[in-house]
Amino acid sequence: MTASIELPTGYPHPAVPALLGYLRDVTAELGIGLESCAVDHDRPISAYVALDPRLPHYPGRDLALLWDEVHGWAAAVETHSGEDLIVLRYLGGPTVAPPPRRVARFVAALYEDDHTVGRPDPVPLRTADDADALAAVLRRPAAAR
Repeated sequence: MTASIELPTGYPHPAVPALLGYLRDVTAELGIGLESCAVDHDRPISAYVALDPRLPHYPGRDLALLWDEVHGWAAAVETHSGEDLIVLRYLGGPTVAPPPRRVARFVAALYEDDHTVGRPDPVPLRTADDADALAAVLRRPAAAR
C-alpha cells in the first residue's frame, strides 16, 4: 500500500512513525519537504523522495531517492514507459538510516557526477523481518548512526 505522507493511512505498520520522522529530517537537510515523499507500507517498507532538478546526463528523466528497509538509500531516474525506475547508485552501509547529512552528500555527488560516493550494486544491510528493530534504527539520533 503506497500512501501520501500527510494523509492518514489506517495501516498500522510499527515502523511508519519512525520512518516519517527520519524522512522529515532527511528532506529538511535536502531543502525540500515531506510533500516530495511517498511511503509504501508493504514489506519491505520503502519510501520515494522526488528530487529537483534533473541530472545533466538524464535531462528528460525525473530523479528520485528510493529508500527501503533492506538496502537503505538509492538514487534512480524515472523511465518514460512506466516501468520500474532505473537505479543509478546505492548509498551503501553500514546502516539503512545514515545521518541526513550523509544522504545530502550522496545527492550532491550525483549532481557533481562524483562516483566516489555510493556504489553501483545493492548490498543488503538488514533483513525485513523485525519492524520494531527497524523503528529503533530509524529513531536513533543521527550522531549514533
